[in-house]
Amino acid sequence: MSTIAKVNTADAAIVLVHGGFVDGSGWEDVYRILKKDGHRVSIVQNPTTSLADDVAATRRVIAEQKGPVILVGHSYGGVVITEAGNDPSVAGLVYIAAFAPDRGESVAALIKDPAPGAPVPPILPPQQGFLLLENTKFAASFAADVAPEKAEFMANSQVPWGVVALNGAVTQPAWKSKPSWYLVATEDRMIPPPAQRFMSKRAGSSVVEVKGSHAVYVSQPEAVADLIKKAARSLSTN
Repeated sequence: MSTIAKVNTADAAIVLVHGGFVDGSGWEDVYRILKKDGHRVSIVQNPTTSLADDVAATRRVIAEQKGPVILVGHSYGGVVITEAGNDPSVAGLVYIAAFAPDRGESVAALIKDPAPGAPVPPILPPQQGFLLLENTKFAASFAADVAPEKAEFMANSQVPWGVVALNGAVTQPAWKSKPSWYLVATEDRMIPPPAQRFMSKRAGSSVVEVKGSHAVYVSQPEAVADLIKKAARSLSTN
């Protein structure tokens, strides 16, 4: 699948990519767990202005690594890694409650026809080309299992998400040529779990399910780190 035949876990760099409305600091606990276990870890700070800009930011971080890379994306970050993962240095993809688009798909395309009864994210009307979640509904929709004070901070420190990024379509999905893993957050009220299961199955991902909110990478960093480490171990034996 990957063009990189054998990957020693200790040699694989892990690159973490955040999604919309947040920045890379949410990965801190996952980062600390992986670092403690001896992994090299970098975090991308996406501008979330357009898919092209975010892919470029991710590729810059990939280029700084030595050896193979495991690319990890949360939410919209899954779109970013699906495109940026075509870089020859990338050996595997890990999706954390993330979009995993096919060719020509964008977040806008994937969310335009929600299933009856599916939760609808409280996205406010765009302002000057950018989106935010309604502050008072942020915790319930995005971070229901995060400590209330932290969820409130996340709501009040939102990063505006560009409408152009929302509409950015994937040209070549990396999961078609590289192995992938997927963590389904079963209590997610941003990306419905059935949609996560559909995308992970379509991508041929190795799947784990965790009872957690959309912010599962914040609320359950151990479970997220475990899947990333599982991906690293799997690649080291292929």
